[in-house]
Amino acid sequence: MATSPIDATGGAAVPPDRPDMDRGLPAAGRWLFLGTLLGGVIYAGYSVMSDTAQVGETLGAGVLIFLALALLIALGFEFVNGFHDTANAVATVIYTNSLSAPVAVVWSGLFNLLGVLLSSGAVAYSVVTLLPVELILNVGSNAGFAMTFALLLAAILWNLATWYVGLPNSSSHALIGSILGVGFANQLLSAGTGGTSGVEWSQAQKVLTGLLIAPVIGFVGALVLLFVMKAVLRNPKLYARPAANEPPPTGIRALLIFTCTAVSFAHGGNDGQKGMGLIMLILIGCAPTAYALDRSLSARDTVAIVAQANAAAQVFDGRAGTASLAPGTARDVLASALKTKSASDPVVYAALGTVARDVGARLSQYGALSNVPAAATAKLRTDMYLTLDASKLALKGDKDHAIFNDSDRTTISSYQKGLETSTRFIPTWVKIAVAIALGLGTMVGWKRIVVTVGEKIGKTHMTYGMGASAEMMAAATILLADRFGLPVSTTHILSSGVAGATVASGAGLQASTIRNMALAWVLTLPAVMALAGGLYWLFLSLARAAGTA
Repeated sequence: MATSPIDATGGAAVPPDRPDMDRGLPAAGRWLFLGTLLGGVIYAGYSVMSDTAQVGETLGAGVLIFLALALLIALGFEFVNGFHDTANAVATVIYTNSLSAPVAVVWSGLFNLLGVLLSSGAVAYSVVTLLPVELILNVGSNAGFAMTFALLLAAILWNLATWYVGLPNSSSHALIGSILGVGFANQLLSAGTGGTSGVEWSQAQKVLTGLLIAPVIGFVGALVLLFVMKAVLRNPKLYARPAANEPPPTGIRALLIFTCTAVSFAHGGNDGQKGMGLIMLILIGCAPTAYALDRSLSARDTVAIVAQANAAAQVFDGRAGTASLAPGTARDVLASALKTKSASDPVVYAALGTVARDVGARLSQYGALSNVPAAATAKLRTDMYLTLDASKLALKGDKDHAIFNDSDRTTISSYQKGLETSTRFIPTWVKIAVAIALGLGTMVGWKRIVVTVGEKIGKTHMTYGMGASAEMMAAATILLADRFGLPVSTTHILSSGVAGATVASGAGLQASTIRNMALAWVLTLPAVMALAGGLYWLFLSLARAAGTA
């Protein structure tokens, strides 16, 4: 009697109707893969050297080696993210025979790349703002570098562990857990327990809300959508087990390929940005003159920011009463306000007015950000960050608009946008490097997760309707999250969508897989927080032991 071959990913017998997923890229494709990978690394290195040379910044050999290692680890996170998360996007088109496995992963990789290149950048800094302000402002310190290495390595290790056992776990969840772990460890290790030393919980709440709600939306949305499809599209082939190697009807096949494309594009646009923000922290720490401020802004843009700074200063002065502060004292007041998370005080308003006016005066003196000397860059960036975060805190504290009216808020918001434009930017080459890493990562190591999503969530083979409803909900949810700057999990949304569509189809769920997935999702935050916090402590201790603290 014939027996089924053994599945290399899990040791179980291979189902006879499993799509062929063992064909790799042809020789020419492998050479193209390696050439693109090498070209991306060379391009990133050339861009760093070119950017620093343009501003006259010289990097020593030690800094260059450190920077290269940090960038490779950051891009390595995006590479692992590619094959760990995007397997979810291709599982539906592979298991419904819409595309062959090699074509599906290359197609998904291409649209992941395009998603990164065309992304808004909003998500990049929403992740970074989870970090303690102290570490963001002093990212070039030993604590800053220890933070970056710890959170990236912790996220990569957890991703690889869950990938190895074939669990579709979230890279976003892992990265945010790492950031929270580093922030919490920094608070415990700091002399004080103030806000700038610990986790930015106000930002964390916003991000975690997105991560928690998205799977519910995916499950319920896919379930409802499949019911709607059954009521509107009555072709029984859409809801029956596909015949082996038989593609779906043309319309549904086009829909499945479109949704796979949309999920891949949305994943690139959302997840790719998370690596961008961390890469910018690395660059600012190692080459602050070139990357701490957006020196590509024109003199006209700088003049506009000066006007916005002076207008905002007038608003804050009008709420400061008789308080008047020198610039040095004003900076200390703003730092204290961020520690206590309280900026509803006339002294804080006076400090905001003083620092905003001082920022405007310095920008007016330089004429353009490109003219800011290296020695003045760090202080100017710090003042911009202090005013940006403290002004947001001040507006947030005035919930009933009793202090700042609508006109005041418009003036302050304009200044905040100018500050964000000046300090929270993504160079084109960073987008391209991340796009290449994420796109190429999509093309390797995807089989383990694909098998889980395609075979081990539901008790029956995925139907055309199940695949289409899950993919459509995932694409819509991720694109909306990118629009509002929320980092969400492609894995959680799509895996939940497959489960919801499975329930709507009347098939049961495989309890063991659902239990293991839920356990991994629940354990990700505490496990990665502990791992990242431990690595942060280790790296910081090693730096201090070496006498470089």
